[in-house]
Amino acid sequence: MHRAGYFRLSEKKSSMKASTHLEAIRRSVNVMMLISIFVTCYFARDLILPVLLGFLIALTLSPLSRGMARLGVPHWVSGVGLISIVAVLIALIVFFGAGTVGNWMSSADQMAAELQYKMGDLFRQLESVREAGENVADMADGDDDPGTQEVVVQQPTMLNSAFDALGTLGTTVAVSLVLAVFLLSSGNLFYIKLVQSFETMSGKKRALQMVYDIERQVSNYLLTIALINAGLGLTIGIALTLLGLPYGWIWGIVAFLFNFLPYLGAVAGVVLVGAFSIITFDDIGFALLSPLIYFTCTTIEGNFVTPSLLGRSLKMNTVAVFLTVVLWAWLWGIPGALVAVPFLVVFKVVAENIDSLSIVSNFLSGSTEKSEMRELRQAPAAFDDTGSVADD
Repeated sequence: MHRAGYFRLSEKKSSMKASTHLEAIRRSVNVMMLISIFVTCYFARDLILPVLLGFLIALTLSPLSRGMARLGVPHWVSGVGLISIVAVLIALIVFFGAGTVGNWMSSADQMAAELQYKMGDLFRQLESVREAGENVADMADGDDDPGTQEVVVQQPTMLNSAFDALGTLGTTVAVSLVLAVFLLSSGNLFYIKLVQSFETMSGKKRALQMVYDIERQVSNYLLTIALINAGLGLTIGIALTLLGLPYGWIWGIVAFLFNFLPYLGAVAGVVLVGAFSIITFDDIGFALLSPLIYFTCTTIEGNFVTPSLLGRSLKMNTVAVFLTVVLWAWLWGIPGALVAVPFLVVFKVVAENIDSLSIVSNFLSGSTEKSEMRELRQAPAAFDDTGSVADD
């Protein structure tokens, strides 16, 4: 009897050790898979980014396409029409803004010199520090062979780099729009194929519900943000024009585009407007009114307009949003930062529909259960003096 009990206890311990080892192996595989995904995204940006943008555009416009289908408009007609409107809007932005931005880039050195002149005190201090560093470097290199010739590699100009970036961006946008046309023209084909890939009826229903939730929330988010940004750009453009800042409409377009980048876009806009205003106006005090107006408008938009229009259903954890923007900006630069929040919305909806990811979805949500926190504060007897849960 004792020997049989001993064997049963040994088998139970062996089973527990085996399950522990399997769980450790499973976690290690998950970590390795996550690292592999990020490595793949880093090196395959030029391939993944257009596909991701195409899906986001299609998700944004799919409710409009489905509504037009109810009116008898074929999916391919609505798809081509909606994407054509998007393409025309992008072309208008490029047409009206490319010339002015190109002139600014070609005269960037002159503008930088004028900014340096107007902010002379600060820059003179920085220049003295730089000259001291160069003197130290010259003293360290003083024993070099005087016959040694220095080879200087000419770096590409800012304008050439901008043209290269615009070429890459144009290709990415073109591929994304074409993919969005095919996705919208296919109608419900993608949803049907997704449902057919599951065997059980519960799996089919859950997959279909998840896809519809992703479509609804992403479309609601992107359409609402686009309208908010358009209003913000119009307000800033009119305000800066009335203030007398040249090319106020350009800064309205900048505000519209930059505001798709959470947090960092507003800061970058304030800095750029401030620098251009200092170059334009002689009075520094009057020049600071332009960035102050930009900052005020973005603050009102971020703290009052956007939360009231998006509502609680799309409220996100600000810490999660910021970390996601930083992560994707590190992976893909500015394009990654722009698609970070829509990607986070998609991941949040997926986590809400998978039971094992409920903790993740709860962390990503911006809403707080105040009633639960109130119950915890009103029940101190449930905890002992050490902070651990007391026995019932």
